[in-house]
Amino acid sequence: MQKIKLWDLPTRLFHWLLVGAMVALFITGQMGGNAIELHGKVGIFVVGLIVFRLVWGFVGSTYARFGHFFPSPARIKAYLGGEWKGLGHNPLGALSVFALLGLVGLQAVLGLFANDDIAFQGPLYDLVGRDLSGRLTGLHHLLANGLMILVGLHVAAIVFYVRAKKDNLVKPMITGWKEVSQGETAKGGGLVALVLALALAGLAVWGAMGSWMPAPPPPAAVQTPSW
Repeated sequence: MQKIKLWDLPTRLFHWLLVGAMVALFITGQMGGNAIELHGKVGIFVVGLIVFRLVWGFVGSTYARFGHFFPSPARIKAYLGGEWKGLGHNPLGALSVFALLGLVGLQAVLGLFANDDIAFQGPLYDLVGRDLSGRLTGLHHLLANGLMILVGLHVAAIVFYVRAKKDNLVKPMITGWKEVSQGETAKGGGLVALVLALALAGLAVWGAMGSWMPAPPPPAAVQTPSW
């Protein structure tokens, strides 16, 4: 057995920050009321996280790159036939990863246009207007249930691997290291790649905040009768 570097630090930070954000979004979403303001801010943060991971999937280290674990039909067939040998996400796990990234990203984007029919409006609400915002808000609520199911399946798969296959998937995501019979340590994902991913994530957050939108016109002045 040898010890190799499997997950780089940016990948691990992304993973656990997303876990924390998902918990916060679930709690604040259930609370409603004033907590919806925090819900919206965390949602904007998630937009940045997703964009960072998408960029990192191309410029990050070996096992973080999408090309390394993309679940092609051939890889899925090999895995189901017990012939797949690899490190990082297995083909079925990769399907879960892409599904989560897609659904979480979609939820975050929908939230930018949503409203709660009381006091909260997403930062990009004015781009779509009340009617379309209402439909997007309904879809946001509907997909939340699907997202919870997908997260539950993801956690169940991790527990299955720990108990049935004696393969702890959580520990490498904490330490970054994994003991394997053979394999190469992760390479790539240096400082330039990290700066690029962070810069694009920051740009996405700025855009999601609606800071670039023109300020709404001031309310029309009400003329007070002289009498």
